[in-house]
Amino acid sequence: AARMFLRLLSDIQWRAAHPKWRRMTSSQRGTSTTAEPHPVSLPAQAQVVICGGGIMGTSVAYHLSKMGWKDIVLLEQGRLAAGTTRFCAGIVSTARPVSVELKMAHYSNKLYQQLEQETGVQTGYMKTGSISLAQTQDRLISLKRIASSLNVMGIPCEIISPKKVLQLHPLINIHDLVGAMYVPEDALVSSANVSLALATAASRNGVQIHERTCVSHVTIQKGRVTGVETDRGRIQCEYFVNCAGQWAYELGHSGEEPVHIPLHACEHFYLLTHPLKEPLSSSLPTIVDPDGRIYIRNWQGGILSGGFEKNPKPLFTEGRNQLEIQNLQEDWDHFGPLLGALLRRMPGLEALQIMQLVNCPESFTPDMRCIMGESPTARGYFVLAGMNSAGVSYGGGAGKYLAEWIVNGYPSENVWPLDLKRFGTLQSSRTFLRHRVMEVMPLMCDLKVPRWDFQTGRQLRTSPLYDRLDAQGARWMEKHGFERVKYFVPPGSDLLDLDHSKTFYKPDWFDIVGSEVKCCKEAVCVIDMSSFTKFEISSTGDQALESLQYLFSNDLDVPVGHVVHTGMLNEKGGYENDCSIARLSKRSFFMISPTDQQVHCWTWLKNRLPDDSNLVLEDVTWKYTALNLIGPRAVDVLSELSYAPMTAEHFPSLFCKEMSVGYANGIRVMSITHTGEPGFVLYIPIEYALHVYNEVMNMGQKYGIRNAGYYALRSLRIEKFFAFWGQDLDAFTTPMECGREFQVKLDKGMEFLGQEALWEQKQNGVYKRFTMFILEDHDTDMDLWPWWGEPIFRNGRYVGKTTSSAYSYTLERHVCLGFVHHFDEKTGEELVVTTDFINQGEYEIDIAGQRFQAKAKLYPFSSLFTQRRRKDEVELSGYQRE
Repeated sequence: AARMFLRLLSDIQWRAAHPKWRRMTSSQRGTSTTAEPHPVSLPAQAQVVICGGGIMGTSVAYHLSKMGWKDIVLLEQGRLAAGTTRFCAGIVSTARPVSVELKMAHYSNKLYQQLEQETGVQTGYMKTGSISLAQTQDRLISLKRIASSLNVMGIPCEIISPKKVLQLHPLINIHDLVGAMYVPEDALVSSANVSLALATAASRNGVQIHERTCVSHVTIQKGRVTGVETDRGRIQCEYFVNCAGQWAYELGHSGEEPVHIPLHACEHFYLLTHPLKEPLSSSLPTIVDPDGRIYIRNWQGGILSGGFEKNPKPLFTEGRNQLEIQNLQEDWDHFGPLLGALLRRMPGLEALQIMQLVNCPESFTPDMRCIMGESPTARGYFVLAGMNSAGVSYGGGAGKYLAEWIVNGYPSENVWPLDLKRFGTLQSSRTFLRHRVMEVMPLMCDLKVPRWDFQTGRQLRTSPLYDRLDAQGARWMEKHGFERVKYFVPPGSDLLDLDHSKTFYKPDWFDIVGSEVKCCKEAVCVIDMSSFTKFEISSTGDQALESLQYLFSNDLDVPVGHVVHTGMLNEKGGYENDCSIARLSKRSFFMISPTDQQVHCWTWLKNRLPDDSNLVLEDVTWKYTALNLIGPRAVDVLSELSYAPMTAEHFPSLFCKEMSVGYANGIRVMSITHTGEPGFVLYIPIEYALHVYNEVMNMGQKYGIRNAGYYALRSLRIEKFFAFWGQDLDAFTTPMECGREFQVKLDKGMEFLGQEALWEQKQNGVYKRFTMFILEDHDTDMDLWPWWGEPIFRNGRYVGKTTSSAYSYTLERHVCLGFVHHFDEKTGEELVVTTDFINQGEYEIDIAGQRFQAKAKLYPFSSLFTQRRRKDEVELSGYQRE
């Protein structure tokens, strides 16, 4: 019976559309999609080859063909939609915490709604709505934060009472609920049929689709895709798209030059039942019960219910492969807790007849966000995979963004949170992935408060000072696999409470970070910032300077020893990187970038620097430990350790010099702190790191020195109105939009990337402005805290979102940073944002549905600076780059 059911499940929707699909393909291209092995030979060449006939591969093909590209071949090793797509629960949900994922899901919903009319293939689209339940107040707060984002995007959404839940879904037990979120436009689809509909439309537009064709590997020459080897021959191509789902990792590693795609499969269980005596209405809302770890939807008059258990079962760690995913073994003991949660939520189901427990693989990524983009090692090799059980929700939008990326060179939205280049090779260890996905799958339902951290795959990249700092009470977070200190727990504090503090309100570390900030302002603190990305660019002649002058917006032709803050911009003037570059000699430069820029920046530079053996780009991140000495007494500590005067007259702001510190030679000292406070960063060869740290701490005792962490750094930089890349700055933000014109030299005597776009903005104005907000009627002790992503309202109208925020211990107020847009009230057209527009508005920040008054400023408070400094030093005293 189980086998019969599985065959029914796999073929039901397939056969509904299959005859139409077969007729269409046969008449247009003479290609049949029957089980016959290979009715038509493969073309010898194509512009694009897509591997994978699930919802991702067909969506990419559909959108490429919509954009006018016709020379496309899609290869599927089994049958279309016969992999994970076939087993997908078919829930299209827009309730996503990450902005770009929310936009992808919203687009997918709109696409699926009209797809049946466009293609004639039934997709099973049904707008049922969804209800996300909250059993705790913290869960309700997290739902309110998502609801705020949905509402300002124009997606109907409301927070409802338990009684309203019962009205919308009479079978739900509401006794333990405190509220819920209702999204009436969420939908259900047959994911297999959506995939077939996308394939149908793509085929009509000229895309060739070949089933029963296995890709063995992709050929890469001189760092660029040249072709694809299959079991039916070779296809030469310019672009390859890996949409192989759970097999994307193996496919990426199949060639001589591996492409690292960090994902791993887990078993995913859901239950199917026979119809109820009174069959469930097809329009009943889908129920998501994250505290119970389950979801419930109508399925042919019965229910389909699955979930994300606390003890997931990883699959295929050893890299097993198969054509079409066969049903994995039932495991009722494993599903037991989820079944119990289902029966508690819907007690009336106890007498219901179970049809089948389905066990199918789902692929998950190390950070619970999907993977898309171009490989950092092979140009023309694109990836779209790792959907973390949200493939049908993201399918339409993800395919659209990737198609735009291939055709235009960039997508229409900031997709950095999903970019393959956010990972390095270190996340591709099979052991790391196996352990991480065992944590990730339960996290799909766990409550995620701000500043939570992964627990698996830790202590992977560490500073030489790790053990020394850990022994002094360091509490750690991880960035790009690198351990970084959040703050230091003083002796005698309740360590257990601090380690397990989870709240949307005032956190337990508030006073600890406050004391670190105070020390930075009044004495001297040391922060280990070794995780920063560090490159050296050198040449035998002027090649390094000429290349960097083209790739960066500021003027790098400065005297040796000077440090320049500059943006690495794209053609539209947006920030691909925000960095500091020191000129070490006439022909060599030292570049400091954010931690998570290591792969992205390297790729950007490699792809744009001339192919010249006399020009050398070297990643020296691992060679140097970085110690940031912040505070007015930093100059005293360093003077005594180096026997050299460190005052502003002898060591001016934004200066770099090699010095001796203690017994150690060759320490690169920069007069910059990334916070706006006085101080220095020491770049220390790693073999000297422990010695220099000990010397600094010993010498600093009489000046009140102490360790500090990144939370203090964040508070300092935000109250000084400093932006950082990856949160405030991205590829769609220009220097003109965030008050950084002084970092741009439009007249430096040579052309640079993004120059034309910046000239246009200088002449015509900008359509968004980076703005600082100080919350005025907000109670730090009692009210919810802002973190990032909160809607900004001007005179009652939505104008943008915050990008970062922190408590200012100097102002004793919360400070939020974000972008303000100006929309025409009648037409919705985007207008130029002027200084008057910013200054003349009344502002509010929405925190989980509650609005707080805020004062807007375009410049930082001068009173925050503890000593008078030249204007350019204040402006250029360093932008935090996390």
